[in-house]
Amino acid sequence: MKMKKYIVIFLVSVFGISCTDLDLVPQNGDVEGVAFADFDGYQAYLAKIYASLTLTGQQGPAGSGDLSIINDEGFSSYLRVWWKAQELTTDEAIIAWTDSGIRDLHNHTWGASNQFVRVLYYRIYYTISLANDFLRVADNLPDGLSADEIQQIDEFVNEVRFIRAFAYWHALDMFRNVTLITSITSDLPSQEDPQVIFDFIESELNELEADANTLPASATQNASTYGRAHIAAIWMLKARLYLNAEVYIGSDRYAECLTEVNKVINSGVFSIHSTSTSSFSAYKELFMGDNHLRTDEIIWPIVHDGLVSQTWGGTTTIIRGGIGAAMMDDDGEAESTYGVPSGWGGYRTTPEFVSLFPGAATNNGISADGRGFFFTEGQSLNIEAIGEFTNGWPTPKFNNIESTTGTRSGPENGDHVDTDFPVFRLADAYLMYAEATLRGGAGGDVGTAVGLINELRERAYGDASGNITQGELTLPFILDERGRELYLEATRRTDLIRFSQFSGGDYIWEWKGGVVQEGEASPAYLDIFPIPSSDLIANPNLVQNPNY
Repeated sequence: MKMKKYIVIFLVSVFGISCTDLDLVPQNGDVEGVAFADFDGYQAYLAKIYASLTLTGQQGPAGSGDLSIINDEGFSSYLRVWWKAQELTTDEAIIAWTDSGIRDLHNHTWGASNQFVRVLYYRIYYTISLANDFLRVADNLPDGLSADEIQQIDEFVNEVRFIRAFAYWHALDMFRNVTLITSITSDLPSQEDPQVIFDFIESELNELEADANTLPASATQNASTYGRAHIAAIWMLKARLYLNAEVYIGSDRYAECLTEVNKVINSGVFSIHSTSTSSFSAYKELFMGDNHLRTDEIIWPIVHDGLVSQTWGGTTTIIRGGIGAAMMDDDGEAESTYGVPSGWGGYRTTPEFVSLFPGAATNNGISADGRGFFFTEGQSLNIEAIGEFTNGWPTPKFNNIESTTGTRSGPENGDHVDTDFPVFRLADAYLMYAEATLRGGAGGDVGTAVGLINELRERAYGDASGNITQGELTLPFILDERGRELYLEATRRTDLIRFSQFSGGDYIWEWKGGVVQEGEASPAYLDIFPIPSSDLIANPNLVQNPNY
């Protein structure tokens, strides 16, 4: 059983936060005098901020939830709502569940009262508020701290600034016209132009890079640093920001994207995980219950531990939500194959996504490209009925099996998983290099891009049979390759929007638009989500995004 000892798994009950106010502070009258009297208080608060990216409250998987605006606390996991927004709105996932508003995501029929859009918005700002409050208390340290403790708190401050920038990137990417709040205040904020939010994120990351000596070193990802923000995570977030700059602010920043990914690629710290250490493929090992061992390629993950950091969101949802009845037979197949006691019969993929893998649709889900993981027994490829899990192919890319033992990771029959979520991988740096080069970024080299892409494809095919030539490296190919390499990793919506394939009628997948099985065009204003109606009512300074 894997026992992680990372800082992110520590939670402390003194922070009884359960509200949606953007001017929140910990709700405990003694918190200033007690929680921050010594170093441990700052370490625990840092842990709470990291944990806010996947956990939902103060009592394990449920209880004393961070947000009080939804009945099912599990729905309020940051990773869970971010993942749904990025996956269920695209060709990669469609869900059978009937919770209010959930099918609106794939149907492209959401509005300003959709509960999942609302929770996504408030979860982003909850993390931002925690970060702002941490920076406030860390600005006035108590007497008695040692020089080493003060230095560590300086590291914490920069890690928190990174997480705040990460959350603001999501706010910009998904809501665009948002407020910029950098301190605890009771004043009602106004929205800023996307350029202002972009500039803030860029400035924060540049300052953090310049002060990188006060961040954990990326080259020493051990029990105390794994899962914590470091210099390479900064480079990757900057690269993602620059890659999408034309969408966000109408400005070409591909040269800057290349600069950042080159730092990652040439760092000498990371490499593509291409050699399997088990009976599973090297690619598969990146998404298993012991993927904390894959620090060669995984740059920055959101950490999970099925014993001590339990959540009904996070990778628990990603794994169990994609397992149906035929995948969990009486012989305990869900436990032995996927490392969980049962599945929830939720999401499957569309035939349009399956078609990205050569031969999969006609060969019972098997493609020469080994990245495609499809369960086909008793499943139809097409989705005649959204509510029938047997309509559409499940994609069990993630599981909770230890590659080293072939058995489940964590306690036997446990409900929660150990599988970490890879936010940034070196493979994405390769793909961003190729795309930014094709889009004309200064300093890019097409020959180098082809070499990087072929390194990924040789891992996928097991040999050079899937390699491409310079003439085959095109922008449409890159979009498809990102789908093949990064599916279910919460990039698809953003990618489709950048390629003008999300809304409109240039790319149609089953049930897009929510009216006919064949799918139909959806309006362009859906490229960003609406500001929740509840926030518009609470703050008259806010203006709704266009056409909502």
